[in-house]
Amino acid sequence: MNQRLYIDVHIIQTVPPANLNRDDQGNPKEAVYGGVRRSRVSSQAWKRATRRHFDEHTPEPERATRTRRITGELATRIAAGTGLDRPAAERIAAALLDQLGISQGKKAGDTAYLLFYGNAQLDAVAALVTDNAADLAALDDKPLAEAVKGLPVADAFASGHPVGVALFGRMVADIPKLNVDAAVQVAHALSTHETQLEFDYFTAVDDQNERDETGAGMIGTIGFNSATLYRYATVGFPQLTANLGGDTEAALDALDRFVDSFARSAPTGYENSFAHRTRPSLVAVVVRTDQPVNLVSAFEEPVASTAGIQAGSARRLAKEHLQATHVWGDTPLYNGASHTFPADEPHTKDTAEVLAQAFGDPVTFADLRTTLRARISSVLGDQA
Repeated sequence: MNQRLYIDVHIIQTVPPANLNRDDQGNPKEAVYGGVRRSRVSSQAWKRATRRHFDEHTPEPERATRTRRITGELATRIAAGTGLDRPAAERIAAALLDQLGISQGKKAGDTAYLLFYGNAQLDAVAALVTDNAADLAALDDKPLAEAVKGLPVADAFASGHPVGVALFGRMVADIPKLNVDAAVQVAHALSTHETQLEFDYFTAVDDQNERDETGAGMIGTIGFNSATLYRYATVGFPQLTANLGGDTEAALDALDRFVDSFARSAPTGYENSFAHRTRPSLVAVVVRTDQPVNLVSAFEEPVASTAGIQAGSARRLAKEHLQATHVWGDTPLYNGASHTFPADEPHTKDTAEVLAQAFGDPVTFADLRTTLRARISSVLGDQA
């Protein structure tokens, strides 16, 4: 397989007043770009939203979990599979994980850092002691540690990665064998225009107030802004395939699920207060064999509002892609787009035309995913 096969995903999405991702002051995160202040949503926030979205549509054994409480999770599986009481299962779980050399946290049973693993991987570790769990439980701590020392615990975590781990990778400083290089890079989402931080002053009335009582039971403020965001991610398909044990079909499935979940997901910060969930107005995919290309430079000069911002942002993105392709001469293997700018409407005709020049005729989001998969499959077939 060609070791340079990248799928870039470019999204324009307008979000109403919201606080998707808070900073240390509780306000929406921001960044200065092009000399002006922009709304920002961290890559970590959108990666977690993406992962949670595809986990919602995945059978439980195929999901991934990131937690410090892996010892307790393993003990639960051991107890369920063997009938041991909780304390005995926890002793065996701790002995199994101790041989990995994971640093322990301040709280008993916790690791010093979050560990990202697949539920099926933890099931495999629990299965290592299913047949002799009662005998192990009868041992004192030192003999127990010796008894489980030769079991392939690390091997269980080093293979059979779920989609989440295969996509986003895993870093374990103490145990290099457990490291998984990420197949996905996600940029911080950035507004295409200048934004201003605003505050919602709110009051809550005590429902049990007497008739002659006035005033609020609680007063507070929430910072918010509204923005048209440029979102970008890239998938290294060879790395994704390697993380999934060389299974090309599994990698194609993972790519499809990532594109779907990255487009549909959103961080949930203050979700109940702002009901901020929207769909992108543009999703464009570009398949490349040279390198990933983030097109954020399209917005170094902030988009000015005339009659809205999202159409102007979409045009800027398309023109940047066309210009970059012309200047560098690196014509992608495939361009495709799904968007909400119809060519038969006077106010969106210009936008639709430039998008068609850059990414081809628009298709539905479902067709975009289907076509992308077919194109990658075709490329792989040509390389075979």
